Amino acid sequence: MSSWAFMGCSRDETPTAAPEEGTYLVYYLNSAITKLVPRSYEAVSTNQEALVAELMDQFIHVPKDLDCQPGITDKVTFQGSRQEEQVLYLYFDVNYTAMKPEREILCRAALTRMMTQIQGVDYISIYCGDQPLMDRQGNPVGVLTSGDFIMNTSNVNAYEKTELTLYFADEAGASLVEEKREVVHNINTSLEQLIVEQLIAGPGQEGHYPTLPADCKILSLSVTDNVCYINFDSAFLATTLPVSEYVPIYSIVDSLSEMTSVTKVQILVNGSQNVMFRDVISLNTAFERSQEYIEGAQ
Repeated sequence: MSSWAFMGCSRDETPTAAPEEGTYLVYYLNSAITKLVPRSYEAVSTNQEALVAELMDQFIHVPKDLDCQPGITDKVTFQGSRQEEQVLYLYFDVNYTAMKPEREILCRAALTRMMTQIQGVDYISIYCGDQPLMDRQGNPVGVLTSGDFIMNTSNVNAYEKTELTLYFADEAGASLVEEKREVVHNINTSLEQLIVEQLIAGPGQEGHYPTLPADCKILSLSVTDNVCYINFDSAFLATTLPVSEYVPIYSIVDSLSEMTSVTKVQILVNGSQNVMFRDVISLNTAFERSQEYIEGAQ
């Protein structure tokens, strides 16, 4: 399951919660929609179902003395909740999915941190219409816990945790081997950029070997019409890694096409595609996915 995290900060004074005494934190969005702003709230309800409704009402209606916005837009309707064991299911209409990703991830964080303060609620699950909330890859987000979200007072960026499928070299340097890893990254970093950065960072599993030089720099990266254009610095050409000529190329191409809509990759070095890689491969072409170099692929 792909889970998410956010980093945000509050006002000058950090409010506190004491759920056992009926005091809860309700989270709002700052006016720029870049971070969460918590506010202490004294709840009236003690019945769990009524408490969920009361906190949700506070979540939707921002106090007049707070220069903030609610987590959901005014087009989104909260339709109710139900609880099964430790999971609280929250139901919104389909307009929830129309929120911008930056707002939705903060909304998700706010709902999770707010509702898991309630005794007996360890997880929440968000539904849009009658469908579970999906991530950007089209997979169900599933249950969320407050541990999925990080509070940090020095960084206001939003982060998500994504599982990547990357291809590195085998011991002989002649084939590609698959490696899966979970990476927490800024949501403003494109998936394509993240994949290439992780290839440069190198493998994490024993028996897997790097395909790109560790000092290689991405000068620019863009995607147009399913073609990924990657502009490396000259360190891309200076590799002395003991791998066959095509392994670095298809390490990039196959990793990108595995996880994204990219179907072709055009590699440039210092802005030029009129380059020979290893004196063997002309970069003056767009490379397509190939199973030929993947170990065990048919």
